Amino acid sequence: DGVSDRDFVVEFLLWASMFLMHLSQMAEDLIITNMLKGVIIDDAYANGSSLMPQKKNPDGLELLRGKAGIMMGKAVGVLATLKGLPRAYNKDLQEDKVPLFEAVDTVKDCIAIATGIIATMKPKPENLMKALCPEMLATDLADYLVRKGVPFRETHHISGACVRLAEETDTSIDALTLEQLQKIDPRFEQDVMKVWDYEVSVERKKSIGGTAKTSVLRQIEECISFANSLQDVFN
Repeated sequence: DGVSDRDFVVEFLLWASMFLMHLSQMAEDLIITNMLKGVIIDDAYANGSSLMPQKKNPDGLELLRGKAGIMMGKAVGVLATLKGLPRAYNKDLQEDKVPLFEAVDTVKDCIAIATGIIATMKPKPENLMKALCPEMLATDLADYLVRKGVPFRETHHISGACVRLAEETDTSIDALTLEQLQKIDPRFEQDVMKVWDYEVSVERKKSIGGTAKTSVLRQIEECISFANSLQDVFN
């Protein structure tokens, strides 16, 4: 029945929920990075603590994170209203207006806040580097042997053995000697020590969606192109 159908409302609310879920995940990443002093959030989107003067609360990011749950509640609320209705118009359906209109305003506001935070945010490379740990490169150790023709299903276990050895000897995995690595697997050679370079690790991943600079720039270009195509549609 056309007068009782509210699929378009539910679809928009579900899309808005998923969009804000992704925005919330980004906000959480930045909240943690802010806590590690890896980024500086502009004062327009952060407030000092009322108790601890050295603390900077990322209010804008926390609000973005909070709005995601509220949006999901709106979607579930409308679905709960619809699920018990017969296929005709009922007065219950007037309750679709508030969550729908509020959702539109919320999404617009969240986009504006997220844009402002990202545009004014300043990274602190030296602190971001401090947050890195050699264990992050354990997969690169496995990939090293893959490049020498060893199947990943095997190198995964070899890399795991290296991690265990580092833990058992209470040392950092990048401090393991070539001799120690070769005791685990003789196919490790001197050039394995080049694995413990974060920048090389990043630049090696050049596939679509990878972390290499060329790949990231390509993704940015595609996002900008997609955004411009939407402007053409709505204009």
